[in-house]
Amino acid sequence: MVRYSWDVEEQDNVVKTRGSYLRVHFKNTRETVRAIQGMTLPRAVKYLENVKAKQEIVPFKRFRNGGIGRKAMCKQVKWSQGRWPLKSCNFVLDLLKNAESNADAKGLEPKELYIKHAQVNRAPHMRRRTYRAHGRINPYKSSPCHIEMIFMKKEEPVPRPQSKGRERKTVAQ
Repeated sequence: MVRYSWDVEEQDNVVKTRGSYLRVHFKNTRETVRAIQGMTLPRAVKYLENVKAKQEIVPFKRFRNGGIGRKAMCKQVKWSQGRWPLKSCNFVLDLLKNAESNADAKGLEPKELYIKHAQVNRAPHMRRRTYRAHGRINPYKSSPCHIEMIFMKKEEPVPRPQSKGRERKTVAQ
């Protein structure tokens, strides 16, 4: 059994999924997963499919040192810089599909699940070499990542009890 960074005591209404050493850029995947955190499972799938079709955008909020261009579509998410990371969306969609299968195996309804915890970590660099002029060789590294997600069932809100008697007085200032 693998260890998750966030531990849940109640395992009945929880679905977990993870991918290790995924050969997809860490920075793009981090922003993609951050964009879907807190969404329900069907909404996250729809969002990523819209990103693949360039109907919605992933805001890039952390890794944006001058390389991320500004897009008008980012006004939807109240930000200025964003992209449509296709490969990251495909990897995250595969994990969401795995979570949906895990929910069916546990007897949970996938529509009722939302992303409670989502985390992307750097994996060790994969090394290759590139050949340069004058017989030199430079490293040519990729930046893979680990992804983990925990889905929970939405809890029913507790209704506020009706107050009996008169209302409380407030002090006027």
